[in-house]
Amino acid sequence: RRVHGVTREWRWKMDDPNFLVESAVKAHVGMIREMRGVPGVQPERFQEAHTPAHCALSLVGEPIIYPAINELVAGLHRRAISTFMVTNAQFPKHIEDLHPVTQLYVSIDAGTKESLKAIDRPIFEDFWERFLDSIRALARKGQRTVFRLTLVNNWNMKEIQDYAELIAIGKPDFIEVKGVTYCGDTETSDLTMKNVPYHADVVAFCGALCAAVAALPGMDYQLACEHEHSCCILIAKSSFLRDGKWHTWIDYPRFFELVAKGEPFSTEDYTAPTPDWAVVGAPEHGFDPAETRVRRNRH
Repeated sequence: RRVHGVTREWRWKMDDPNFLVESAVKAHVGMIREMRGVPGVQPERFQEAHTPAHCALSLVGEPIIYPAINELVAGLHRRAISTFMVTNAQFPKHIEDLHPVTQLYVSIDAGTKESLKAIDRPIFEDFWERFLDSIRALARKGQRTVFRLTLVNNWNMKEIQDYAELIAIGKPDFIEVKGVTYCGDTETSDLTMKNVPYHADVVAFCGALCAAVAALPGMDYQLACEHEHSCCILIAKSSFLRDGKWHTWIDYPRFFELVAKGEPFSTEDYTAPTPDWAVVGAPEHGFDPAETRVRRNRH
């Protein structure tokens, strides 16, 4: 089980957003420099890593409630750093007020009120109303929107129809479905390896979910991409399948151009073709053939 959010409102001293961006980039470069001379580090990758290109505004807590989040996002965009914002769907007004980010995720950890309470242990009494209002707010955003589902065996994998109805409300561009990762025994979690689904289980769940969504009026989603090594599937609106070719990737230079113009734009304005190796069913199963995969011998 997870605890999403640690407060109902911002109540701390606030650092300047430009200071945060500059400090984060400086800390990143410092960590990269420590990799100099480490066996296996490729010189060109080492040099490339000195210039961060992406920022995940996620993990513990709720970054969207930082009072200067829009200024922080703008500071990242000025440095040509993409922004992947993840919210736990408890602050709908903040979603409404958020300026364009490269991709906006909402964590959909369960399909029903009862399951959401058991899995997320929310801190608001009206958590379900906030959850639904956040999904409705997501539907009104103009840029790339994503439902993020983390599947946990024996917890949240049987609520397919409930998930489908939530998708009909939020109408996300994409649905990212991933099997939960077991990180060992902890005092705050009772997960075991039995709760971790196989990739085949995730694929089957996604197929059933697409079928359930297709039965709803005006809804059409398909399995688009996979990364078997991560036990992850990407479901996309069928509109991103153009002339038999998926367009689920991001044209980052185009995104920064659009942001700099300050004019309204949509998801379709900065999509890019999906490489064949990333498509569901490809023999590579989502692993980039240009990379070298290292398999450890456990014997």
